[in-house]
Amino acid sequence: MNLSYWEIKSWLHNIHFTIVGSGIVGLNCALSLKKRFPKSNILILEKGYLPQGASTKNAGFACFGSLSEIIDDLNHHSETEVVEMVKNRQSGLQLLRQTLGDKQIDYKHFGGYELFLDRETEFYESCLSRMNSVNELLSPIFNDDVFSVTDNKFKFNKIKPNYSFNKHEAQIDTCKMMQVLLLKALKNGIKILNTVSVESFQENASGVQIKTNHFEFSSSKLLIATNGFASQLLNEKVQPARAQVLITKPIINLHIKGTFHLDKGYYYFRNIDNRILFGGGRNLDFKTENTTEFGQTQLVQNTLETYLKEVILPNATFEIDHRWSGIMGVGSQKKPIVKQISNNVFCGVRLGGMGIAIGSNVGKALSDLVE
Repeated sequence: MNLSYWEIKSWLHNIHFTIVGSGIVGLNCALSLKKRFPKSNILILEKGYLPQGASTKNAGFACFGSLSEIIDDLNHHSETEVVEMVKNRQSGLQLLRQTLGDKQIDYKHFGGYELFLDRETEFYESCLSRMNSVNELLSPIFNDDVFSVTDNKFKFNKIKPNYSFNKHEAQIDTCKMMQVLLLKALKNGIKILNTVSVESFQENASGVQIKTNHFEFSSSKLLIATNGFASQLLNEKVQPARAQVLITKPIINLHIKGTFHLDKGYYYFRNIDNRILFGGGRNLDFKTENTTEFGQTQLVQNTLETYLKEVILPNATFEIDHRWSGIMGVGSQKKPIVKQISNNVFCGVRLGGMGIAIGSNVGKALSDLVE
Protein backbone atom coordinates (compact mmCIF):
# COMPACT_ATOMS: atom_id res chain seq x y z
CA MET A 1 0.00 0.00 0.00
CA ASN A 2 1.98 2.96 -1.31
CA LEU A 3 0.00 5.64 0.51
CA SER A 4 1.41 8.52 2.50
CA TYR A 5 0.52 9.37 6.07
CA TRP A 6 -1.45 12.35 4.74
CA GLU A 7 -3.45 10.25 2.31
CA ILE A 8 -4.34 7.68 4.95
CA LYS A 9 -5.22 10.38 7.48
CA SER A 10 -7.39 12.34 5.04
CA TRP A 11 -9.12 9.53 3.16
CA LEU A 12 -9.01 6.25 5.06
CA HIS A 13 -8.91 7.06 8.77
CA ASN A 14 -11.92 6.84 11.08
CA ILE A 15 -14.43 5.95 8.34
CA HIS A 16 -17.94 5.56 9.71
CA PHE A 17 -19.73 4.54 6.50
CA THR A 18 -18.20 3.03 3.36
CA ILE A 19 -20.52 2.80 0.36
CA VAL A 20 -19.59 0.63 -2.62
CA GLY A 21 -20.91 2.18 -5.82
CA SER A 22 -21.29 5.85 -6.76
CA GLY A 23 -24.45 5.42 -8.81
CA ILE A 24 -27.95 6.68 -8.06
CA VAL A 25 -28.41 4.44 -5.02
CA GLY A 26 -24.95 4.96 -3.56
CA LEU A 27 -25.04 8.74 -3.80
CA ASN A 28 -28.58 9.03 -2.43
CA CYS A 29 -27.65 6.70 0.41
CA ALA A 30 -24.62 8.85 1.24
CA LEU A 31 -26.67 12.07 1.20
CA SER A 32 -29.30 10.50 3.43
CA LEU A 33 -26.68 9.23 5.88
CA LYS A 34 -25.04 12.66 6.00
CA LYS A 35 -28.40 14.22 6.81
CA ARG A 36 -29.00 11.72 9.60
CA PHE A 37 -25.42 11.76 10.91
CA PRO A 38 -23.97 15.20 10.04
CA LYS A 39 -20.63 14.57 11.74
CA SER A 40 -20.06 11.17 10.11
CA ASN A 41 -17.11 10.41 7.84
CA ILE A 42 -18.49 8.88 4.63
CA LEU A 43 -16.42 7.29 1.87
CA ILE A 44 -17.76 6.08 -1.48
CA LEU A 45 -15.69 3.61 -3.50
CA GLU A 46 -16.31 3.42 -7.24
CA LYS A 47 -14.57 0.85 -9.42
CA GLY A 48 -14.96 2.91 -12.60
CA TYR A 49 -13.53 6.27 -13.58
CA LEU A 50 -17.23 7.20 -13.91
CA PRO A 51 -20.13 5.44 -12.16
CA GLN A 52 -20.30 1.95 -13.65
CA GLY A 53 -23.41 -0.15 -14.17
CA ALA A 54 -26.38 1.77 -15.53
CA SER A 55 -26.52 5.09 -13.68
CA THR A 56 -24.74 7.05 -16.42
CA LYS A 57 -25.55 4.64 -19.24
CA ASN A 58 -29.35 4.38 -19.13
CA ALA A 59 -31.87 5.91 -21.53
CA GLY A 60 -33.11 8.60 -19.16
CA PHE A 61 -36.70 7.40 -18.80
CA ALA A 62 -38.55 8.46 -15.67
CA CYS A 63 -40.14 5.00 -16.01
CA PHE A 64 -43.48 4.34 -14.39
CA GLY A 65 -43.81 1.45 -16.82
CA SER A 66 -45.70 0.73 -20.03
CA LEU A 67 -49.16 -0.81 -20.19
CA SER A 68 -47.87 -4.24 -21.23
CA GLU A 69 -45.23 -4.15 -18.50
CA ILE A 70 -47.85 -3.46 -15.82
CA ILE A 71 -49.98 -6.28 -17.23
CA ASP A 72 -46.99 -8.62 -17.20
CA ASP A 73 -46.25 -7.61 -13.61
CA LEU A 74 -49.85 -8.53 -12.72
CA ASN A 75 -49.25 -11.97 -14.21
CA HIS A 76 -46.35 -12.55 -11.80
CA HIS A 77 -47.25 -10.48 -8.74
CA SER A 78 -50.36 -9.77 -6.72
CA GLU A 79 -52.34 -6.59 -7.37
CA THR A 80 -51.17 -5.26 -4.01
CA GLU A 81 -47.53 -5.85 -4.97
CA VAL A 82 -47.95 -4.15 -8.36
CA VAL A 83 -49.65 -1.12 -6.82
CA GLU A 84 -46.82 -0.88 -4.29
CA MET A 85 -44.19 -1.08 -7.06
CA VAL A 86 -45.82 1.70 -9.08
CA LYS A 87 -46.29 3.78 -5.94
CA ASN A 88 -42.56 3.42 -5.17
CA ARG A 89 -41.68 4.51 -8.70
CA GLN A 90 -43.91 7.55 -8.45
CA SER A 91 -42.69 8.58 -4.98
CA GLY A 92 -39.07 7.85 -5.93
CA LEU A 93 -39.27 10.12 -8.94
CA GLN A 94 -40.83 12.85 -6.83
CA LEU A 95 -37.99 12.51 -4.33
CA LEU A 96 -35.42 12.78 -7.13
CA ARG A 97 -37.10 15.91 -8.50
CA GLN A 98 -37.35 17.49 -5.05
CA THR A 99 -33.71 16.66 -4.25
CA LEU A 100 -32.19 17.95 -7.49
CA GLY A 101 -34.78 20.18 -9.19
CA ASP A 102 -36.42 19.69 -12.60
CA LYS A 103 -34.22 22.22 -14.38
CA GLN A 104 -31.04 20.64 -13.07
CA ILE A 105 -31.93 17.21 -14.47
CA ASP A 106 -33.61 18.54 -17.65
CA TYR A 107 -36.92 16.94 -16.70
CA LYS A 108 -39.33 17.02 -19.65
CA HIS A 109 -42.90 15.84 -19.33
CA PHE A 110 -43.53 14.63 -22.89
CA GLY A 111 -45.42 11.48 -21.90
CA GLY A 112 -44.69 7.86 -22.77
CA TYR A 113 -45.95 5.74 -25.64
CA GLU A 114 -46.10 2.00 -26.26
CA LEU A 115 -46.08 0.83 -29.87
CA PHE A 116 -47.48 -2.50 -31.01
CA LEU A 117 -46.08 -4.15 -34.14
CA ASP A 118 -48.44 -5.18 -36.92
CA ARG A 119 -47.79 -8.84 -36.19
CA GLU A 120 -48.81 -8.48 -32.52
CA THR A 121 -52.59 -8.43 -33.09
CA GLU A 122 -53.53 -10.78 -30.25
CA PHE A 123 -51.13 -9.12 -27.81
CA TYR A 124 -52.31 -5.65 -28.85
CA GLU A 125 -55.98 -6.47 -28.37
CA SER A 126 -55.29 -8.18 -25.05
CA CYS A 127 -53.45 -5.12 -23.69
CA LEU A 128 -56.15 -2.69 -24.79
CA SER A 129 -58.85 -4.90 -23.31
CA ARG A 130 -57.17 -4.66 -19.88
CA MET A 131 -56.42 -0.93 -20.00
CA ASN A 132 -59.50 0.12 -18.03
CA SER A 133 -58.85 -2.39 -15.25
CA VAL A 134 -55.21 -1.26 -15.00
CA ASN A 135 -56.32 2.38 -14.82
CA GLU A 136 -58.76 1.51 -12.10
CA LEU A 137 -56.04 -0.30 -10.16
CA LEU A 138 -53.61 2.63 -10.37
CA SER A 139 -56.09 5.49 -9.96
CA PRO A 140 -55.57 5.81 -6.18
CA ILE A 141 -51.91 6.64 -6.85
CA PHE A 142 -52.40 9.24 -9.58
CA ASN A 143 -56.03 10.31 -8.98
CA ASP A 144 -56.44 9.97 -12.71
CA ASP A 145 -56.33 7.46 -15.55
CA VAL A 146 -52.71 6.59 -16.34
CA PHE A 147 -53.17 5.00 -19.78
CA SER A 148 -55.17 6.05 -22.81
CA VAL A 149 -55.16 5.37 -26.54
CA THR A 150 -53.81 7.80 -29.12
CA ASP A 151 -53.29 7.57 -32.87
CA ASN A 152 -50.01 7.21 -34.77
CA LYS A 153 -49.17 10.91 -34.80
CA PHE A 154 -45.42 10.33 -35.19
CA LYS A 155 -45.99 8.29 -38.38
CA PHE A 156 -44.10 5.18 -37.32
CA ASN A 157 -44.22 2.27 -39.75
CA LYS A 158 -45.30 -1.39 -39.44
CA ILE A 159 -47.22 -0.81 -36.22
CA LYS A 160 -50.86 -0.85 -35.14
CA PRO A 161 -52.72 2.42 -35.85
CA ASN A 162 -52.97 3.32 -32.16
CA TYR A 163 -50.50 3.63 -29.28
CA SER A 164 -50.97 3.19 -25.59
CA PHE A 165 -50.17 6.55 -23.98
CA ASN A 166 -48.98 7.22 -20.41
CA LYS A 167 -49.33 10.95 -19.75
CA HIS A 168 -47.38 10.72 -16.49
CA GLU A 169 -44.17 9.46 -18.14
CA ALA A 170 -41.23 11.83 -18.67
CA GLN A 171 -37.57 11.96 -19.59
CA ILE A 172 -34.44 13.38 -17.99
CA ASP A 173 -30.81 13.97 -18.88
CA THR A 174 -29.02 11.08 -17.18
CA CYS A 175 -25.61 12.67 -16.83
CA LYS A 176 -26.97 16.02 -15.67
CA MET A 177 -28.69 14.09 -12.91
CA MET A 178 -25.48 12.29 -11.93
CA GLN A 179 -23.36 15.44 -12.10
CA VAL A 180 -25.72 17.26 -9.76
CA LEU A 181 -25.79 14.27 -7.37
CA LEU A 182 -21.99 14.03 -7.36
CA LEU A 183 -21.59 17.76 -6.75
CA LYS A 184 -24.16 17.65 -3.96
CA ALA A 185 -22.28 14.78 -2.31
CA LEU A 186 -18.94 16.58 -2.53
CA LYS A 187 -20.42 19.80 -1.15
CA ASN A 188 -21.64 17.79 1.84
CA GLY A 189 -18.13 16.56 2.57
CA ILE A 190 -18.67 13.04 1.24
CA LYS A 191 -15.44 11.54 -0.13
CA ILE A 192 -15.43 9.64 -3.43
CA LEU A 193 -12.55 7.51 -4.69
CA ASN A 194 -12.72 6.25 -8.28
CA THR A 195 -11.05 3.23 -9.91
CA VAL A 196 -11.12 1.43 -6.57
CA SER A 197 -12.62 -2.08 -6.64
CA VAL A 198 -13.63 -3.86 -3.46
CA GLU A 199 -12.23 -7.39 -3.68
CA SER A 200 -13.40 -8.73 -0.32
CA PHE A 201 -14.47 -7.73 3.16
CA GLN A 202 -14.33 -9.29 6.60
CA GLU A 203 -16.46 -8.32 9.55
CA ASN A 204 -14.76 -8.02 12.93
CA ALA A 205 -15.56 -6.76 16.43
CA SER A 206 -14.97 -3.11 15.54
CA GLY A 207 -16.61 -3.04 12.11
CA VAL A 208 -15.55 -4.25 8.66
CA GLN A 209 -12.08 -4.77 7.21
CA ILE A 210 -12.23 -3.94 3.49
CA LYS A 211 -9.70 -5.08 0.88
CA THR A 212 -9.56 -3.22 -2.43
CA ASN A 213 -7.37 -3.50 -5.50
CA HIS A 214 -5.20 -0.68 -4.10
CA PHE A 215 -5.32 -0.76 -0.29
CA GLU A 216 -6.96 -2.18 2.83
CA PHE A 217 -8.74 -0.19 5.53
CA SER A 218 -11.43 -0.50 8.17
CA SER A 219 -14.90 1.03 8.33
CA SER A 220 -17.59 0.95 10.99
CA LYS A 221 -20.30 0.08 8.43
CA LEU A 222 -20.28 -1.19 4.84
CA LEU A 223 -23.16 -0.48 2.45
CA ILE A 224 -23.17 -2.18 -0.93
CA ALA A 225 -24.96 -0.42 -3.81
CA THR A 226 -23.55 -2.14 -6.87
CA ASN A 227 -26.86 -3.33 -8.39
CA GLY A 228 -26.01 -5.57 -11.40
CA PHE A 229 -22.57 -6.36 -9.99
CA ALA A 230 -23.93 -7.35 -6.56
CA SER A 231 -23.19 -11.07 -6.97
CA GLN A 232 -19.46 -10.29 -7.09
CA LEU A 233 -19.62 -9.36 -3.39
CA LEU A 234 -22.88 -10.83 -2.08
CA ASN A 235 -24.75 -14.09 -2.12
CA GLU A 236 -27.98 -12.46 -3.31
CA LYS A 237 -30.26 -13.35 -6.21
CA VAL A 238 -29.27 -10.59 -8.59
CA GLN A 239 -28.82 -11.38 -12.28
CA PRO A 240 -26.74 -8.95 -14.35
CA ALA A 241 -28.51 -7.82 -17.51
CA ARG A 242 -26.66 -5.92 -20.21
CA ALA A 243 -28.57 -3.26 -22.13
CA GLN A 244 -27.12 -2.23 -25.48
CA VAL A 245 -27.79 1.30 -26.70
CA LEU A 246 -27.06 3.43 -29.76
CA ILE A 247 -27.69 7.05 -30.67
CA THR A 248 -28.01 8.73 -34.05
CA LYS A 249 -26.35 11.89 -35.23
CA PRO A 250 -28.64 14.97 -35.15
CA ILE A 251 -31.60 14.61 -37.52
CA ILE A 252 -32.98 17.68 -39.28
CA ASN A 253 -36.61 18.47 -38.35
CA LEU A 254 -36.91 15.52 -35.99
CA HIS A 255 -40.60 15.49 -35.01
CA ILE A 256 -40.50 12.69 -32.40
CA LYS A 257 -40.91 13.75 -28.76
CA GLY A 258 -41.40 11.45 -25.81
CA THR A 259 -40.33 8.12 -24.41
CA PHE A 260 -41.35 5.00 -26.34
CA HIS A 261 -41.57 1.28 -25.68
CA LEU A 262 -41.76 -1.38 -28.36
CA ASP A 263 -42.14 -5.18 -28.42
CA LYS A 264 -43.26 -5.76 -24.81
CA GLY A 265 -40.80 -3.16 -23.54
CA TYR A 266 -37.70 -5.01 -24.70
CA TYR A 267 -36.95 -2.03 -26.97
CA TYR A 268 -37.13 1.60 -25.94
CA PHE A 269 -36.28 4.92 -27.59
CA ARG A 270 -36.57 8.66 -27.07
CA ASN A 271 -35.58 12.01 -28.54
CA ILE A 272 -32.54 13.86 -27.18
CA ASP A 273 -30.70 16.81 -28.77
CA ASN A 274 -32.48 16.23 -32.12
CA ARG A 275 -31.28 12.62 -32.07
CA ILE A 276 -32.91 9.26 -31.44
CA LEU A 277 -31.49 7.23 -28.57
CA PHE A 278 -32.48 3.58 -28.99
CA GLY A 279 -31.75 0.58 -26.80
CA GLY A 280 -32.78 -2.92 -25.86
CA GLY A 281 -32.88 -6.29 -27.57
CA ARG A 282 -31.56 -8.46 -24.76
CA ASN A 283 -34.52 -10.79 -25.34
CA LEU A 284 -32.81 -11.86 -28.58
CA ASP A 285 -30.18 -13.74 -26.56
CA PHE A 286 -30.78 -13.68 -22.80
CA LYS A 287 -27.86 -16.02 -22.10
CA THR A 288 -25.31 -13.74 -23.75
CA GLU A 289 -26.81 -10.58 -22.31
CA ASN A 290 -26.85 -11.88 -18.71
CA THR A 291 -23.32 -10.61 -18.22
CA THR A 292 -21.28 -8.02 -16.36
CA GLU A 293 -19.14 -7.46 -19.46
CA PHE A 294 -19.69 -4.22 -21.34
CA GLY A 295 -19.83 -4.35 -25.12
CA GLN A 296 -22.06 -4.87 -28.14
CA THR A 297 -23.11 -7.82 -30.25
CA GLN A 298 -23.82 -7.83 -33.96
CA LEU A 299 -27.16 -9.56 -33.39
CA VAL A 300 -28.55 -6.83 -31.13
CA GLN A 301 -27.01 -3.89 -32.97
CA ASN A 302 -28.26 -5.08 -36.36
CA THR A 303 -31.76 -5.51 -34.95
CA LEU A 304 -31.71 -2.01 -33.44
CA GLU A 305 -30.68 -0.55 -36.78
CA THR A 306 -33.39 -2.52 -38.60
CA TYR A 307 -36.09 -1.18 -36.28
CA LEU A 308 -34.74 2.34 -36.79
CA LYS A 309 -34.92 2.02 -40.57
CA GLU A 310 -38.19 0.14 -40.88
CA VAL A 311 -40.29 1.30 -37.92
CA ILE A 312 -39.05 4.45 -36.17
CA LEU A 313 -37.46 6.53 -38.95
CA PRO A 314 -38.80 5.00 -42.19
CA ASN A 315 -38.77 8.29 -44.09
CA ALA A 316 -35.65 9.89 -42.63
CA THR A 317 -31.98 9.70 -43.43
CA PHE A 318 -29.86 9.06 -40.36
CA GLU A 319 -26.42 7.94 -39.25
CA ILE A 320 -25.37 6.12 -36.10
CA ASP A 321 -23.10 8.32 -34.01
CA HIS A 322 -22.24 6.19 -30.99
CA ARG A 323 -22.91 2.86 -29.25
CA TRP A 324 -22.55 1.72 -25.63
CA SER A 325 -23.96 -0.65 -23.03
CA GLY A 326 -24.96 -0.59 -19.37
CA ILE A 327 -25.41 -3.31 -16.76
CA MET A 328 -28.70 -3.58 -14.88
CA GLY A 329 -29.58 -5.83 -11.94
CA VAL A 330 -32.69 -7.99 -12.37
CA GLY A 331 -34.33 -11.02 -10.79
CA SER A 332 -37.46 -13.14 -10.67
CA GLN A 333 -39.06 -10.44 -8.51
CA LYS A 334 -39.26 -6.73 -9.38
CA LYS A 335 -38.88 -5.69 -5.75
CA PRO A 336 -35.34 -4.41 -4.97
CA ILE A 337 -33.26 -6.11 -2.30
CA VAL A 338 -32.71 -3.69 0.58
CA LYS A 339 -31.55 -5.58 3.63
CA GLN A 340 -29.07 -5.97 6.47
CA ILE A 341 -26.58 -8.72 5.63
CA SER A 342 -24.87 -8.88 9.01
CA ASN A 343 -24.22 -6.64 12.00
CA ASN A 344 -22.30 -4.05 9.99
CA VAL A 345 -22.99 -4.89 6.33
CA PHE A 346 -26.03 -3.76 4.32
CA CYS A 347 -27.11 -3.76 0.67
CA GLY A 348 -29.48 -1.99 -1.72
CA VAL A 349 -29.44 -3.77 -5.09
CA ARG A 350 -31.56 -5.31 -7.90
CA LEU A 351 -33.35 -2.24 -9.25
CA GLY A 352 -34.82 -4.10 -12.22
CA GLY A 353 -34.09 -1.39 -14.80
CA MET A 354 -36.01 1.22 -12.80
CA GLY A 355 -33.02 3.04 -11.30
CA ILE A 356 -34.14 6.58 -12.14
CA ALA A 357 -37.60 6.02 -10.71
CA ILE A 358 -36.68 4.10 -7.57
CA GLY A 359 -32.97 4.82 -7.00
CA SER A 360 -33.58 7.74 -4.65
CA ASN A 361 -36.00 5.70 -2.53
CA VAL A 362 -33.69 2.67 -2.45
CA GLY A 363 -30.75 4.86 -1.40
CA LYS A 364 -32.77 6.39 1.43
CA ALA A 365 -34.13 2.99 2.49
CA LEU A 366 -30.58 1.62 2.59
CA SER A 367 -29.50 4.52 4.77
CA ASP A 368 -32.48 3.98 7.08
CA LEU A 369 -31.29 0.44 7.87
CA VAL A 370 -28.31 1.88 9.73
CA GLU A 371 -28.85 2.76 13.38
